[in-house]
Amino acid sequence: MVNIVEILIHWKAGRKKAEVARSLGVDRGTVAKYTAKALSEGYMPGGDQLSAQEWGVLVDGWFPELVDPRRRSLTHDAVEVHRGSIEEMLKTNTATTVHQRLRDEHGLTVGLTSFRRYVWREFPEENLRNIATPSRPDVPAGEEGQVDYGYLGQWLDPVTEKMRRVWAFVLVLACSRYMFVRPVLTMDQRAWTACHVEAFQFFAGVPRRLVSDNLKTGVIKPDIYDPLLNRSYGELAAHYGCLIDPARALKPKDKPRVERMMPYVRDSMWRGREWIDLATMQAGALTWCTDVANVRSHRSLEGASPLSMFISTERTALIALPAAPFELTTWSRPKVGPDCYAKAGKALYTVPWRFIGSHLDARIGERTVEFYVDAKVIKTWARVEKGKQTDWADFPPEKVAFFMSTPAWCRKQATGLGEHVESLVGRLLEPHALYRLRQAQGVLKLADKYGQERLDAACRRAIEIGDPEYKTVKGILVAGTENEGEPEPITPDVPAHLHGPDSLFDHLSAEAAGQ
Repeated sequence: MVNIVEILIHWKAGRKKAEVARSLGVDRGTVAKYTAKALSEGYMPGGDQLSAQEWGVLVDGWFPELVDPRRRSLTHDAVEVHRGSIEEMLKTNTATTVHQRLRDEHGLTVGLTSFRRYVWREFPEENLRNIATPSRPDVPAGEEGQVDYGYLGQWLDPVTEKMRRVWAFVLVLACSRYMFVRPVLTMDQRAWTACHVEAFQFFAGVPRRLVSDNLKTGVIKPDIYDPLLNRSYGELAAHYGCLIDPARALKPKDKPRVERMMPYVRDSMWRGREWIDLATMQAGALTWCTDVANVRSHRSLEGASPLSMFISTERTALIALPAAPFELTTWSRPKVGPDCYAKAGKALYTVPWRFIGSHLDARIGERTVEFYVDAKVIKTWARVEKGKQTDWADFPPEKVAFFMSTPAWCRKQATGLGEHVESLVGRLLEPHALYRLRQAQGVLKLADKYGQERLDAACRRAIEIGDPEYKTVKGILVAGTENEGEPEPITPDVPAHLHGPDSLFDHLSAEAAGQ
């Protein structure tokens, strides 16, 4: 309507229609259309000039469709009949959903675009309420760091000749916009915490609050009031004395200063560059942060650079780094199998058999692996990369007696049972220690039933008759002849062909003599 008023003011001043069109940048036909209405109402060029307000009142009356868009809308009446339903549904649903329901359930034939124009025109407050975005208040120096992962692209690893997906860990200090970037190939717990440690070293300090994304590596269960943090992330926060304050799920505006940096990092640091390995990539990212990103003129800082703001206001406000270095850890929740092994990393470790079938919390550190039940340590191991770590004490004693009774253990036990027991066990284990280990274990177990003195005497008799075997010792004890004269040799109850070559045909000779 403003252009129409200006057209009429220029025309009333006596300017030709072509000059008015050229001066205002409108078509001559448009000028002719609106001046024709003024002529029909008795207004002529020249004479007393009317004010813009007076022309505005006249235009409202001459061209009401320009003032009230309902008059020129072809679909207004078709939508207006559903006004009550629309007003009620907009309280809980979006305009798109309201249009879909009216179309499917009430036969509305108006298109979505026309329906949106109706909603915008008739219910402006609802639209303005959704659009309204309050500005975030300024963050005090050293108070907040915003953290996120962003996808950079694919990279051809020259070593493996395979395409790898590369992500960027980005931490931005909210006050100074000072930024740290570290490319990574994995986004597991260890990479997440390691990137934080490197960022804190880069800043030479720690912000008091970290606003992170809701990745599983950082936040196990998102919640606006009480988020459940990953154990490794919680340990990092406790070590450095900072607070983890995860952003709400699907709310990128909770950490806008790091979200806005992702396209910039992808374009300026990553695209169009070639990297020979991950280490070179990470070193290049640090160089880019120092020489490019943090020295650029930043519009939000009134032209100052993030580096200058960091040095002047934020560096001294950060929490000082602790004296002790942070130990990178990984937590997992393995289940103890029937064999008493629980997996931590790529290795298996035994835990006490009482926890078979239970889920444990496994803390994998740089040098040790610890297993927890209800926050109490039940087993600690020296960490190995692969393989098994076994402690026979973790099994029921009766299930691992054979594995624990090694040749060395048998010799040691025999020493305490008498010199003849020691001698006999020693002879059993001399030629083939593992093959005859069960016999040695059996001899030692006889002490539980017959006593130490009788066993030692029986071993002496078995040695005297030249048959230091388990069955010989047991036969002597069963017969009670350990203290008598030379006992009769005890013939094992085995087939004849196992008696040896010298006695294989003795029974034939005996039969021939009898005949």
